[in-house]
Amino acid sequence: MKPLQTSSGDLNADRRADYAEMLHADGDHAQAAELLLGALELVPRWAIGWFRLGEFQESAGALELAAQAWTMALKLDPADRQGAALKLQLIGMAPATSGPPSAFVEALFDHYADSFDESLVDKLGYRVPELLDRAIRTARPGRFRLALDLGCGTGLMGQRLRPIADRLEGYDISAGMLRRARAKGVYDAVAKADLRDFCHAGPKADLVTVADVFIYVGALGHMMKMIAGLLPEDGLFAFSVERLDGDGEFVLQPSRRYAHSERYVREVLAANGFSILSLESTVIRQDRREPVHGLVIVAVRVPDA
Repeated sequence: MKPLQTSSGDLNADRRADYAEMLHADGDHAQAAELLLGALELVPRWAIGWFRLGEFQESAGALELAAQAWTMALKLDPADRQGAALKLQLIGMAPATSGPPSAFVEALFDHYADSFDESLVDKLGYRVPELLDRAIRTARPGRFRLALDLGCGTGLMGQRLRPIADRLEGYDISAGMLRRARAKGVYDAVAKADLRDFCHAGPKADLVTVADVFIYVGALGHMMKMIAGLLPEDGLFAFSVERLDGDGEFVLQPSRRYAHSERYVREVLAANGFSILSLESTVIRQDRREPVHGLVIVAVRVPDA
């Protein structure tokens, strides 16, 4: 995927944009937006600039102007690698969708790949691999002939699975993440794949893990059906979601991550032939010094009958 143009390509515009960022950081959002708009007059086709303008306008409370800026960002980058459509949804200027654009997820994780482990584990107290590992070992002690780690990232889950898997394969949408995962040497094979249309040509797996991936998926039915097809009867499926309190199904949060309710997760699992073996509600990481609550689940594929 072609990277986004982080520089405008014009030195004067870049200087104005840098100063606008300083004003924004100091809380002068309206002045920052005005200065960045001046920079965009010099480089009107700079998609990231328009996206940032929308964020400045949003912080200033000018939601109509923010929507105009994000709409322009989408026009210039139809793949939506910045996630402008999600921002429009969050301010009520676009209809809700079942999930984010794949290009946004790919660009996001390519950007964070080199600092991902340190940021997530050391600074945010990320616990999902540890929690899933414990839940899997409790549900089924012993080894797995083939384990598929979907959305494997840099291999944090793979490091936990390696001691209990005869063969371990990792798949992720981000080439940057896969480069880090490959360097750890915990997988027998890694490959780039968009999980929304994932298919596996090999034999059925004994275990499929999806650690902290569904936070970038809204409606889960399609992926649950795909995962059910990867497993034989009695195969295990271990995953996590951010927890949505209440009776809704799922919601896009200001973080541009999705949260799912326990009721919805239970329903979509049952509809796709899974029975829950364990479900733990717990803190899965921190975000802006606040605990993020999630669900850690192990389910088993039951006979079609």
